[in-house]
Amino acid sequence: MPRGDREAKLVALHAEMRRCRRCLDAGYPITPRPIFSGVATARIMVVGQAPGLNETRTGRPFDGPAGRRLFAWLGQAGFVEDEFRRTQYITAVTKCYPGKKGARGDRVPTAAERRLCAPFLARELEIVAPKLIIPVGRIAISRFLGEIGLDEAVGKVFNRDDRLILPLPHPSGANLWLNRPESKDLLHAAIIHLRRLRKSMSV
Repeated sequence: MPRGDREAKLVALHAEMRRCRRCLDAGYPITPRPIFSGVATARIMVVGQAPGLNETRTGRPFDGPAGRRLFAWLGQAGFVEDEFRRTQYITAVTKCYPGKKGARGDRVPTAAERRLCAPFLARELEIVAPKLIIPVGRIAISRFLGEIGLDEAVGKVFNRDDRLILPLPHPSGANLWLNRPESKDLLHAAIIHLRRLRKSMSV
């Protein structure tokens, strides 16, 4: 697809996502402000689970404490946050903040919500056509690799439909998986893979 066509299609898709009220119409208590950023020429797409409350306030994906941790990992692989945000693409499985779950944190989007939002991610992937997808957290990983545990996913690079998939754990401080020594080793292996891919892709 020519670059101009891709850019125009992405602008139109972004406008459509901003108008979407599917989850609200279905009765889900979301905050209807889809959060995403990036350009049609991106070679890397980061896919999270859903925006948090802070992201809804700022309008930027991964813009809270979890985002700082994520970009610290990306920094270890050689990426600079401002440049990454400007030249790559960041989105989520569901685009709007799903709301709180009592005092325990943010609500996880239901399978039904994920299905309602799925066409948007499919079209983002089609238009941007990234060479490398970085799914962050279990829900995003399952979108690309099916039901697979973090121990089996993190630290490896997968090839699906001629796209490379490099899973990362969710960077939330509440993610107890990250506290295990063996998990830290897997995360370190993922960062090494990411550093190598960055160099080979010249990004």
